[in-house]
Amino acid sequence: MGLHRFKPVPSGRMGTLWTLATIRGAALVEFGCMGHMLYSGVTLKRAGVHDGCKLYSTHIDEADIALGGTGRLNHTLDHVLKQDRPRVIFLLPSAIPEVIGTDLPALCEELQGDYPDVRLLPFGHGGFAVNQHRGIQEALLLLAKTLPVTIEKTEQPTFNIIGSCADLFRFQADAGEILRLMEGAFGMKPVCVMTSHTSVEEIERMGSAHINLVLRREGEPAARHLQKRFGTPYLLGRPYGLEGTRLWLEQIAQLSGIPVDAAFLDQERQLARSQLAPVIPHFRYITRSHPEEAMLSLGGHADVVKGILEFGRKELSLPKGTCWCDCPEMGSEEIPYFGEDQWSQVIREHKKGLLMASGEALEWAGHNGDMQIANPDTKWRLHPYDPPLVGFRGAVHLVNLWSNEDRDDH
Repeated sequence: MGLHRFKPVPSGRMGTLWTLATIRGAALVEFGCMGHMLYSGVTLKRAGVHDGCKLYSTHIDEADIALGGTGRLNHTLDHVLKQDRPRVIFLLPSAIPEVIGTDLPALCEELQGDYPDVRLLPFGHGGFAVNQHRGIQEALLLLAKTLPVTIEKTEQPTFNIIGSCADLFRFQADAGEILRLMEGAFGMKPVCVMTSHTSVEEIERMGSAHINLVLRREGEPAARHLQKRFGTPYLLGRPYGLEGTRLWLEQIAQLSGIPVDAAFLDQERQLARSQLAPVIPHFRYITRSHPEEAMLSLGGHADVVKGILEFGRKELSLPKGTCWCDCPEMGSEEIPYFGEDQWSQVIREHKKGLLMASGEALEWAGHNGDMQIANPDTKWRLHPYDPPLVGFRGAVHLVNLWSNEDRDDH
């Protein structure tokens, strides 16, 4: 691994951990060094994850590494079962067992007979061969393949959210706005919010939902599997902006066969328009007379950057600035992947326009931290009640941020 001034792209292990750590009724046991899980637990608490999966580490020493000993895993499992009595125990390898070749799936299969009252579910990617996004994708897919049970559809239409994970900035607020929109527009309740606010039991009932809402591309393989097994249609996308959210709701109506509540939609759009009305003339003036001041530059998850960029360009006519994503596999011509050298240069040289990126990048360059749309974060996020970035309320929140960022009245 090379030298980094900032946090490098996290490993697949971290992506798996951020996916599993929010699931209630489960425990996660890392077969690895004690320090890994200790620091990971602090990171999760900083992100606002408090009542999810119980986190443990076996703590291996030099003898375990040299001799390939796995006895500590048995002792840890005994302790976890006695302490928490979880329905499922997720097992996660760390870098050292991955390097020395510990076969965790085979070990779980061997141990399962000794623990008939709990399901042992091993995950991979403990090393650095894949990044966080691949770890999230594989974790969501494995959950979808193994935990849902055969079940009838609910009598009233319901939905699942797939891909709301703790690695995304404001993941709880965005999920909350989607729950509000689905209740208001369709009268739908969620079966499972996978995985930012869910439990083992709710994942088991995912097949009873009538539609799956996939908030990030890493969740699409899981949605395809659920569609094949349960016949559940899915929609991939994040709703940004007034028109973007309206189109997103109309797509849901087409897939589900349930019309959008016209009164709710009109009320939401009228309210948002009235809230935005005072600043729209200012935006029109800036984009026409000083376009460099309105140029929108974005860095973060590819789906987040794409959605906010489309909102800014299509609904406010903001010129596109420099945009990039944080995953090499998600880079495209429109939104390329930038490594540390590239994005740090963009941040450092940014003088005019609107810049939204990670908290770490904005703080380092002395830019406005309120413009954060991505992690790594530098602050504690103890509660889920911040304004969202998606939906009608997210549109108003974004415009409010952009209005206050531009303090030059020209």
